[in-house]
Amino acid sequence: MNLWLQLTAGRGPAECQWVVAQLLRVLSKEAQAAGLAVELLEAVPGEEAGTLRSALLSLGGADEALATLAASWVGSVQWIGKSPFRPHHKRQNWFVGVERFDVPLKPEWSERELEFETLRASGPGGQHVNKTESAVRVTHRPTGLSVVGREERSQQQNKRLALARLAAMFAQRGERAQADAVQQRWDQHNSLERGNPIRTFAGPDFRLR
Repeated sequence: MNLWLQLTAGRGPAECQWVVAQLLRVLSKEAQAAGLAVELLEAVPGEEAGTLRSALLSLGGADEALATLAASWVGSVQWIGKSPFRPHHKRQNWFVGVERFDVPLKPEWSERELEFETLRASGPGGQHVNKTESAVRVTHRPTGLSVVGREERSQQQNKRLALARLAAMFAQRGERAQADAVQQRWDQHNSLERGNPIRTFAGPDFRLR
């Protein structure tokens, strides 16, 4: 099983972006200690050196371990401490967000899922009418997607054409799924809730309270 966890400062200042960078290390270390595979997929730099506006982690491993880790992180996370950039700033409570996302799946198909049907290809009238069933319709049974290849003279060529069109349709569906996942992640930047943190850390060494 795999899932994604995104840490985000939302629209928070550089201090929140610094907290994201620190929590990325804390979360990665905790996940590895739980026996999970960790991969950093994306890191968006923040305003100051050593800060991150957001970070996207891919976690893989046993279902139970993944679910336990995600449940203990997803939500608002608080850090209590003085600003590393503005020493005289009075604020000492900084919030970032952690959100879970399902991995967008790339659609795949095999010929075992396909249904092939031959058709009479349309053409000009008279003696040039195509009297053989050279056109091919391919239907992907699980999704109902259907395409036809009829431009070529031979049935085999039209079959290859139809399969190419079906592959292109699946590619478009995959791109839309990826785009939806990206949009979902960016929406999370604007929905960060402050208060009621699921975790609270304190001090420069990020002690868990």
